Amino acid sequence: MAEFIKIYPENPNPREIQKVVKTLKRGGLIIYPTDTVYGLGCDITNVKALERIARIKGVKLEKSNFSFVCEDLSNLSDYVKQIDTTTFKILKRALPGAYTFILPGSKNLPNPFKKRKTVGIRVPDNSIALNLVAALGNPIVSTSIRDEDDVIEYTTDPELILEKWHNLVDIVVDGGYGGNEASTIIDLSISPPEIIREGKGSLEIF
Repeated sequence: MAEFIKIYPENPNPREIQKVVKTLKRGGLIIYPTDTVYGLGCDITNVKALERIARIKGVKLEKSNFSFVCEDLSNLSDYVKQIDTTTFKILKRALPGAYTFILPGSKNLPNPFKKRKTVGIRVPDNSIALNLVAALGNPIVSTSIRDEDDVIEYTTDPELILEKWHNLVDIVVDGGYGGNEASTIIDLSISPPEIIREGKGSLEIF
């Protein structure tokens, strides 16, 4: 049974943040709020945890489209090839925000992603998510939790999320009602940039 932890976005409790981070470091899976929909995430350095998420999503880890949720752009060079000034300015203007940017992957990607040519980078405008990543010390690999009901698409109520996911994850973070619109995905690895999916993020960044 997953633990249900309430964290207030206005002032995230460091003790609760650390409790979640300890679970991540042990290879646990969490469901947590972002600035869009609730996400399923794990520590990017824990291969077994990554494999668990891939099994849950029914995909091969090497071919998955999981995002790297980062605290800011300071560690971008760890996962992304050198980018030009124009691209960096777009990132600075848009983040933190409701975007996933597809960027060319570097040679330093974690082993399961070594063959990836691109990587999705997220810096969500959500204090809980950012505090978790900061305390963890590296990105959280994340994917949205879609609902099987095509009408609903994304469950927004943390208690309903717990009800559905309690046997699959270790912690569900209750950060209040989530959104029901995913992030806007923009591919910056190609020229000109291409909008892969329009979501919550407005497109006034170019």
